[in-house]
Amino acid sequence: MAVLAGGAGARCYTYSEPAVGRGTAAGLAALLGRRAWRRRPGAVALDPWQEEPEALSETVQRYVIIGNGIAGTTAAETLRRGDPHGSIVLITDEPYTLYNRVALPPFLKLQVPESKVFLKNREFHEKNRIELYLETRVTHVDTRERVVYTREGKAFPYDKLLVATGGRPNRLQVPGAEHAQHVYNFQYLDDAKRISARIAESKVGVVTGGSYIAYELAEAFRSRGLETYWLIRGPRFLRYILEEDGGKLVDLIAREHGVHMLYGTTIEEIYPKNGACTVRTNTGQHIDADLVGVGLGLKMNYDFLAETPIKTNTGILTNEYLETDVPGVYAAGDIAEFFDPFANTAYTMGTWASATRHGKLAATNMLGGREPYHDVPYYTSGLFDSRLSAVGLTPDVLPGLEAIHTVDWERRTYRRLFFRDGRLVGVMLIGDLKPKAAYTDIIRSRKQFAESERAALLTV
Repeated sequence: MAVLAGGAGARCYTYSEPAVGRGTAAGLAALLGRRAWRRRPGAVALDPWQEEPEALSETVQRYVIIGNGIAGTTAAETLRRGDPHGSIVLITDEPYTLYNRVALPPFLKLQVPESKVFLKNREFHEKNRIELYLETRVTHVDTRERVVYTREGKAFPYDKLLVATGGRPNRLQVPGAEHAQHVYNFQYLDDAKRISARIAESKVGVVTGGSYIAYELAEAFRSRGLETYWLIRGPRFLRYILEEDGGKLVDLIAREHGVHMLYGTTIEEIYPKNGACTVRTNTGQHIDADLVGVGLGLKMNYDFLAETPIKTNTGILTNEYLETDVPGVYAAGDIAEFFDPFANTAYTMGTWASATRHGKLAATNMLGGREPYHDVPYYTSGLFDSRLSAVGLTPDVLPGLEAIHTVDWERRTYRRLFFRDGRLVGVMLIGDLKPKAAYTDIIRSRKQFAESERAALLTV
């Protein structure tokens, strides 16, 4: 049994499993997650549905968070700090507590042990009274009755709901891929563990895709001594962000590290060969490989919202407060297609830093705040022995931006600046990342630059 109490003079009830077929009480049981309520001895003789609005406002708030990545777990932690008495439920279909996805590439390169990948343990959740449900898949949400249902038969009533489920990697959809033994996506810790084990017994690896994930796989394969073929469908890596010079610089750096770069190339078929596989490309090339890494983008995880009125596009549509169009429902992290007042448009942003900020912001507003999104997002990554950083808005997020660039082939550095309505809104840097802070300040200033003034910004 449990007690629901709210402030001085609040009505108190305990709950028990409901008897079947008891009219109104049975309906309330469904609403409250299959629990019926009975009055404690000595409590005021009112049924819960007869409570005055003032009394209801004093009851314990029920927060449910779907997804325990950095956005969801940060939100749970922020909610607990802001509401010491609220009920917090954190649901994930993963078998693990929060781990650092940014640490997975170093883990794959044997630079970080598995123990260092984890950020939170069960004790953290217990100490903060966060009810954690691992390996639990949400099947649907009833936004009218405010209940989350799971495949395991659980029902979680909520007052405020946060969806922070991120995305799942797109599978390689070619003949032979589905049943091939050693074709891997790279999104989760279990993916990294399987890939790492296979690398240890391999000599040749193939990577397909022009994304950051594809780069991380190519670098990991090469760093652990595999002969590595990187297949990119387009004319260059990050073709929507880099122009021709930027693509050539990345190509130069990759080839210097021994990677075979194949552009305009995709996998057409995979077939088994001596416990490994052979990859047939669209150009007619056949590559014998011990494993294939796939970096072909993500599909957002919002299938369980199909029967709700929550609006979706690429992600779940929200306003600048991370609220959806359904009262009490929020979205954060990669899944949120949020309105950015600065850009005056909605977009998704799949970075660790952005997801962390989203978790704090969503929780603040779930607690009754009214704080809008006003960050300058960024992403920083290795690039073999170099570095790259994308700051602000880039054409993959907001097509049609004006751009200028400069490249220093000898120093292996590159800058590309993106403008909208005369304002600097984004930057891509390769090699020298020191100007990142200065460019971030300029973006925040919203200052307009005439075309004649823009070239000077390349020397900041």
